[in-house]
Amino acid sequence: MPATRKVVPRKRAQLSNEDSEPESLHSDALDDLPPKKRTRSSNSKSNSPSKPKPKRRKHKVKEEDEESVDGSGVDLKEGQQVVGRVVQAPKTGWVPPGQISQNTLDFLAKLKDPTCNDREWFKLHEPVYRRVEKEFKEFIEAFTNMLTDVDSQVPPLPPKDVIHRIYRDIRFSNDKTPYKKGLSASFSRSGRKGIFAFFKPGDESVIAAGAWCPAKNELATLRNHLLRSTPAAKTLHTILTSKVFTTHFGPPRPHPHGDRQSVFGHEDELKVAPKGVDKNHKDIALLKCRSLAVSYRFTDAQVVAPGCEFIDILRGIADVMTPFVHCLNDLMTLPVDDGSDAENEENDTGGSEEDNSEDGDE
Repeated sequence: MPATRKVVPRKRAQLSNEDSEPESLHSDALDDLPPKKRTRSSNSKSNSPSKPKPKRRKHKVKEEDEESVDGSGVDLKEGQQVVGRVVQAPKTGWVPPGQISQNTLDFLAKLKDPTCNDREWFKLHEPVYRRVEKEFKEFIEAFTNMLTDVDSQVPPLPPKDVIHRIYRDIRFSNDKTPYKKGLSASFSRSGRKGIFAFFKPGDESVIAAGAWCPAKNELATLRNHLLRSTPAAKTLHTILTSKVFTTHFGPPRPHPHGDRQSVFGHEDELKVAPKGVDKNHKDIALLKCRSLAVSYRFTDAQVVAPGCEFIDILRGIADVMTPFVHCLNDLMTLPVDDGSDAENEENDTGGSEEDNSEDGDE
């Protein structure tokens, strides 16, 4: 009978131990369970199997968490290795929705460094990027609300539909860096065209508007308007020469050194007259343009300005850009009336198309 009384507590202790362990033990700690059982079975029955165990287990889990931060003590499978430490997003320095913080510019500045602009570094800093992405989405939402108030033709799309991916398409590029060095979004009545916003540290943030590399038919229609001096073409001249437009984007003529000025100076601009157009045409500078777009640059101090200051600056620029964008939409979509100013076409071009057939695209 004494032997029977000794066996019963052991069974109860074992059962209670097994019932409690799945709720409190980490899966990695189960490997050490058998030695601990044998050690406790040799102790006196006064030892409590339930109270000391949670403390020891919690302490062990805490130690394992500390070790996993620097990569030591982590059980790695064959072929695995510790590549670095995951960096968490800063807990301070963020701004209310509708603004851009210095934290965002600091993260983008690191992407300029080739040692940081790679997938391994980006993966370790993904918590920082996700916080930057959240802030940018909130800013673009405020930007969209402002823009739709200025331009009724721009639809109120959600941020995910206007923000561009940070991942670069490197399939056909000699530059194999996987990530862009800035955040961008674009807005228009038809999607990602019209007004374009790009935010990049180093005083390189830009808002731009216009038509970049329009389709062949759109470009042909636009040039026909200029050749025939249609009302839409005259409206474009009025906008480009207005005081408010030249104040923001420069005089309406090519820069003497080929720099960006007004709608001129793009990389795809022709060096010679388009095919069938006299090189002495009064609008030859505009006719050489394949892209018609203007841009305005901001400093980092303007981008991170407190409150609604930056949004208000953008509103003023968007007010100037909107008539220009609407005019371009008309020039590329409205058909040219063959009867409008047809009698002046010969004088505008300086000759017939056959006489100038030797001129061609670049």
